[in-house]
Amino acid sequence: MSGHSKWATTKHKKAVIDARRAKSWAKLIKNIEVAAKLGGADLAGNPTLFDAVLKAKKTSVPKDNIDRAIKRGAGIGGESVEYASIMYEGYGPNGVALMIECLTDNKNRAAAEVRTALTRNGGTLADPGSVAYNFTRKGVIVVGGEGTSEDDVMLAVLEAGAEEVEPHAQGFEVITEASDLVTVRSALQEAGIDYESADVEFVPNLKVEIDADTARKVFRLIDALEDSDDVQNVFSNFDLSAEVQAELEEDE
Repeated sequence: MSGHSKWATTKHKKAVIDARRAKSWAKLIKNIEVAAKLGGADLAGNPTLFDAVLKAKKTSVPKDNIDRAIKRGAGIGGESVEYASIMYEGYGPNGVALMIECLTDNKNRAAAEVRTALTRNGGTLADPGSVAYNFTRKGVIVVGGEGTSEDDVMLAVLEAGAEEVEPHAQGFEVITEASDLVTVRSALQEAGIDYESADVEFVPNLKVEIDADTARKVFRLIDALEDSDDVQNVFSNFDLSAEVQAELEEDE
C-alpha cells in the first residue's frame, strides 16, 4: 500500500503544480493582452509588452499562446479583450497590509472572490485609501544571482536612475521610480546582465516583521487570493527575519 500511497501523493502534487502553472500562465497572458491593447503589438515600441512577453517566456508559456495574446490585445484579426483594473485594499492576520490588484471582465465576480478569500482566511477588506498610503508605485527589476555580483548590478544601474539594489535569496531586486523602469532595465541589458522580470509594483514604505505562525497564515491568505483568476498581483508589507525564513523552510 505504501507504494500506491506515494504514487497518489506524487500525482496529487503534480496536479497542484500543473494547476498553479496554468493559473500563472493565464495571468501572464492577461498582462500581455493588456500591454498590447494599451501600447500596440510592436515589442520594440512597447516596453511594457516587451517585459510582459519576456516574463511569459521565462515561465515557459508557449510561443503560440504569446502570439495569440498579442493579437487579441492589439485587436488584430477581429479578436479583442476588455479588462477593468481594480485595486482592493485589505488587512491580513495581525494587521498585515495588502494591496490586491485585479484585472477582470466581471467586477462583481472579482469583488465577491476577493471578499470571500479574505473572510475565510483571517483577513478583512479595508476602506479605499486606508492601506494605499503605506505603498508607493515603484519599478522592480529582479536579477538572478548566478554569475552576477551586487557590484556588477550597482555599477550598471545607479547612473541610470536606480534608487537601490537589494540582495535576496535568488539574486537581487533593483528598485526604481516607476518612470525610470525602462531606462534602468535597458542599462542592465547594455551591461550584458540578464534579468528575470521588470514590473511596476506597489512597494511598502514601511515593512512589518512577522513571526512564523503569522507568516503561514498570511501565505495561506495570499494563496487563496491568487487562486482567483481575477487577482493579478498581491502586494504586502510583511518582512521575514532570517530565523523565521529558516523555520518556514523546515515546513517544506
